[in-house]
Amino acid sequence: MEELKKLINDLGRAFEEFKTQNDSRIKAIESKGFAPADLTEKVERINKDISNIAAMKAQLEAIETAVARSQFAGGGGEPDKAKSEYRKAFLAYARSGDRVSDLKGLAINAAMTTQDDTEGGFLTTDPVKGAMREIQDTVSAMRGLATVVSIGSNEWKELVDMLGDTAEDATETSTRNETNTPGFKEISIVPKEISAKPKVTQTMLDDANFDIEAFIGRSAGRAINRKEGAWFISGDGVKQAMGLNSYPKIANSSYTWGKIGYVFSGHATLLNNADKLIALQHALKPYYRNGAKWLMNDSTVEAIRYFKNGNGDYIWRPGLQENAPDLLLGKPIAVDDNVDDIGAGKYPIYFGNFKEGYLIVDRFGIRVLRDPYSSKPYVEFYTTKRVGGGIVMYEAIKGMKIHTS
Repeated sequence: MEELKKLINDLGRAFEEFKTQNDSRIKAIESKGFAPADLTEKVERINKDISNIAAMKAQLEAIETAVARSQFAGGGGEPDKAKSEYRKAFLAYARSGDRVSDLKGLAINAAMTTQDDTEGGFLTTDPVKGAMREIQDTVSAMRGLATVVSIGSNEWKELVDMLGDTAEDATETSTRNETNTPGFKEISIVPKEISAKPKVTQTMLDDANFDIEAFIGRSAGRAINRKEGAWFISGDGVKQAMGLNSYPKIANSSYTWGKIGYVFSGHATLLNNADKLIALQHALKPYYRNGAKWLMNDSTVEAIRYFKNGNGDYIWRPGLQENAPDLLLGKPIAVDDNVDDIGAGKYPIYFGNFKEGYLIVDRFGIRVLRDPYSSKPYVEFYTTKRVGGGIVMYEAIKGMKIHTS
């Protein structure tokens, strides 16, 4: 894609300009004690431009991925008979409310494609789910970082090995002592319900050219995925998924299972503390560090872009190839604006192997109920999805806590 290549080139040029101008700003401060206002503003503007270009690059890459997976509504090959009949019944139901009994019956026949959850309601067709997946790829950073499973029950349970087994040195004639055996902790994740209600006029539904499936998928998908994205960071675990911010935290030097270990920033404004970021990176055990990524919001990325290591090298690097992520200390950065801003007592940066550490549980079935009465002259499509999330391996995720002074 030519547009993507151009963005990559623009990103490289912008970062080189940023380094040049920021180095000039630093020299001015070192020699004069201050930097000219126009130079400071120029550096800040270039920094913002880099963020915007990087965001556009990520969006285009997500679109290319969605196209490659045939996730856009209307893509793919010929549907099987059960799937085709179900889709026709769904469209008839969406446009006029007719053939409700047919839709219920066909959901059973097409269970392999509709994922009937046996709880009633009317489940979505593949084009609706495809449009929602398209939105997921571009909105929810945590969904792309974590392990995602789909279940047909009301709860996910798993046992986590606490790795407590030990061994001892022995000789041919020495006494064999009893060693520790592994311990296990049970993890339970219960999906919670999120809903959205996109609405259209009956005239739009009567229009044969109006793609109702794509409309429901994209409209509901945006609302639902914004909500679940917030859950995965700050959800309370009661009516929401359990988010990273809601778990108890402990200084990593005193780490215990069931809490997220943190490293202090060293200053309330974070400043140019590359050494603290290095400390956070190494707070994670090497086993988890191999697949680890940084998680922060866009404003934090902009702040860190100024940081240099002891050799005077910038520790942030742009991804200058297609599908190459931006890097911080050699590790990919995931941007999620649900993560806290830099502020006293906040956790604006997480570093972890989220595939190992965090699990997202989707309950089979995205249900759509047609409501022509509550918002006349509009027809509402009450769309619900059940999703849960939580930490399954606490050792795999670390955070940075900002000092209060």
